[in-house]
Amino acid sequence: MAVKVFLKPGKEVPVRRFHPWVFSGAIGRLEGKPADGDIAEVYDRGGELLGLGHFHHGSIAVRLLSFGAADINAPAFWVDKLATALSVRRAVGLVGVPHTDCFRLVHGEGDGLPGLVVDVYGDTAVVQCHSIGMHRQKDLIANALKEIFGDRTLSVYDKSSESLPPKYAQGMQNGWLAGEAGSSALVRENDALFRVDWALGQKTGFFLDQRDNRQLLAQFAPGKTLLNAFCYTGGFSVYALRAGARLVHSVDISAKAMDLTAENVALNAPFAGQHEGFTEDVLRFLKNEERSYEVVVIDPPAFAKSLEKRHNAVQGYKRLNEAAMRRVAPGGVLFTFSCSQVVDRELFYHTVVAAALEVGRPARVLHHLTQGADHPVSLFHPEGAYLKGLVVHLE
Repeated sequence: MAVKVFLKPGKEVPVRRFHPWVFSGAIGRLEGKPADGDIAEVYDRGGELLGLGHFHHGSIAVRLLSFGAADINAPAFWVDKLATALSVRRAVGLVGVPHTDCFRLVHGEGDGLPGLVVDVYGDTAVVQCHSIGMHRQKDLIANALKEIFGDRTLSVYDKSSESLPPKYAQGMQNGWLAGEAGSSALVRENDALFRVDWALGQKTGFFLDQRDNRQLLAQFAPGKTLLNAFCYTGGFSVYALRAGARLVHSVDISAKAMDLTAENVALNAPFAGQHEGFTEDVLRFLKNEERSYEVVVIDPPAFAKSLEKRHNAVQGYKRLNEAAMRRVAPGGVLFTFSCSQVVDRELFYHTVVAAALEVGRPARVLHHLTQGADHPVSLFHPEGAYLKGLVVHLE
């Protein structure tokens, strides 16, 4: 039986406004002895059912999958949720098109499924669960994925062992839930080719959230010199080279990332003499490098994953942006990003301002950037807008 969660007076308001998180401090009492991952029914103080979700002992006690009654153990529930998500991707032009065959199908709270990410790479769907409750329903998810794609042959890979609580995931192996398609695939994004390794790569293998920003970068690249720092698998580098960049330098501390970058560059064209990779710490590279570039991209991993580490993260972003700005040639542009959820858009903006003041160069913002449309943000859950970016012109 599901555990029953009764909220304190007034704490039902966010849920009625469709916010999908119930914090532990909002709970007045529990009926039952829930374990992590159990299904929870959430009620207001008077006993009115507000929704159902997955329980977890922690700050976020319940992640809601429905507002009101629902059978979240029923196959039909998952088929309906995933079919809706697919229709959104079809509406934004990412399904069944010749130039792109990879996209995010499920983006957690943005698709009403907190704790779940599903990325599609060609004929493979990679599932990544971030909660125990969601992982327990992985077979329902896999079956629903097969159903919504119909006649299309679809393999489903579970890549959850790194994203689940360590104690629960201890000894867990990633693996196939349906079909089998090897450990990687060649995919197409806006006609650029990339090798995606979901078995060994970070996250699900590729950073799909930067698709639109890579496309924007291509407009700045023709004939230019470009530095792509924290390049991972070289997405920005490939787009720049395909757009006619004169010279591209890619930097990442990971040797595997640099190998993947080299492979992805080669998949698109030889680009002989136009690309060079550096396996090096980015901040050290920026400080030791004397040359300047007409376009600089810095897309670091999250510097902070908790509020306690936010201050140190902000200082890190300031130092990084200051060093990057010193490498931008006069009249050049900086593409700068933060994917730290606890560093909001306004704080990130002011951090970049502080870096520009240290550098002492006139600067203007050309674009405010965010994640692509296949990473939607619920209007009632602004925390889902994790990716922030600016394009800054420097004199």
